[in-house]
Amino acid sequence: MLRQEDNERLTRVGPGTPAGELFRRYWQPALLSSEVAAPDGAPVRVRLLGEDLLAFRDSDGRVGLVDAYCPHRLAPLFYGRNEECGIRCVYHGWKFNADGDCTDLPSEPVDSPMKAKVKIKAYPTSERGGVVWTYMGPVDEMPGPPNFEWTRAPETHRAVSKSHQACNYLQGLEGGLDTAHVSFLHNNKMGDKNNLFTRDSAPKIDVFETDYGYHYVSDRDLGEDGRFVRVYQYILPFQQMRPNITATGLTSNFVVPRYDGHIWVPIDDEHTFVYNWMVGYDQDCALDPEYVEKLETGYGRGKDDYEPGTFYLKANPSNNYFIDREDQKTKTFTGIKGINTQDLALQEEMGPIIDRSLEYLGTSDTAIIAMRKMLLDATHAVERGERPRGTDPEIHGAVRPHDGVVPKDMDWREAFAGELAAKF
Repeated sequence: MLRQEDNERLTRVGPGTPAGELFRRYWQPALLSSEVAAPDGAPVRVRLLGEDLLAFRDSDGRVGLVDAYCPHRLAPLFYGRNEECGIRCVYHGWKFNADGDCTDLPSEPVDSPMKAKVKIKAYPTSERGGVVWTYMGPVDEMPGPPNFEWTRAPETHRAVSKSHQACNYLQGLEGGLDTAHVSFLHNNKMGDKNNLFTRDSAPKIDVFETDYGYHYVSDRDLGEDGRFVRVYQYILPFQQMRPNITATGLTSNFVVPRYDGHIWVPIDDEHTFVYNWMVGYDQDCALDPEYVEKLETGYGRGKDDYEPGTFYLKANPSNNYFIDREDQKTKTFTGIKGINTQDLALQEEMGPIIDRSLEYLGTSDTAIIAMRKMLLDATHAVERGERPRGTDPEIHGAVRPHDGVVPKDMDWREAFAGELAAKF
């Protein structure tokens, strides 16, 4: 369980809140690069950590992320003209560049000193791995831009998507760090003896703290066949990396070795954008578009799974996530199609923000408990004026997960020697 005051500390993300101030010390996804693909194209609304912002790619190809409203009379800049390296408000023509500087004030006299004084809130951006990242914290504490291995991989070896989740970010993050639920929620072929997750539904879990967060290990007993060991990575503040190297029965139709993960980015207290990424295991493991779409469809986030032109999935509480009760009786554990759709059904229907003081946790929650403590400690560190753990990109640049079947008497560290180091 978590004390109510600690639950509030972790789930409230707006300006001035403990978690909100913590998250603003890290670079985080603001939107996909494809959302602002063309210079001088249409601007895009962005809501991030409870702030309403506007993204646009200027004439030089630079992405600006600024306040959603003009400082003159607070007109919405979404309707503005993106032209000649700036966004121009259509109410009175005031224009701002990607740094937030006012570059034109046509409704005022030419000699007015106002232009030098007017400035709009603007956050720095960096494009890495098909994502526009932003830093919203104190300028003097801004770390170097993100340098995850998956962001360095060639475009041919990487895929990134984005989905809306109608609940607090922490519910999604906790699901991502919970390996035990895979044996049940994602049992999509009941009775399949090749599914390594269901052969042992009570894995032994160990957590090992690092400078960037932790890696945790799930160890499943396969009897005479050895042990199925998975090493996951938790990167502060809300990224998970998981391996998909070994065919497991869960994804046995998808044979290109890869690893993947999620970043649960808070839109506000009760809404989240989940950035889903995957990357081929090495230079020989390109991810062609047909393969990626097949994977995404299996997860329940293929092209046809979204409402047209949005990042909102068609499966939602209003249609009970298209649950098939007959399928649940005979074929799958849930009757819900799509691995991520299964996650959403449980996490969204918990409510926007769950009361963790009512929980009853067990050994399978070891990684979740460790994450909560780490985040709580980090919020207190920020309040003390200290730099929180994991902000330096140099300490996460070589990190990756791995999994495999290990002989009964072999230490997984020996078995995976060299496999947890970046290859791109």
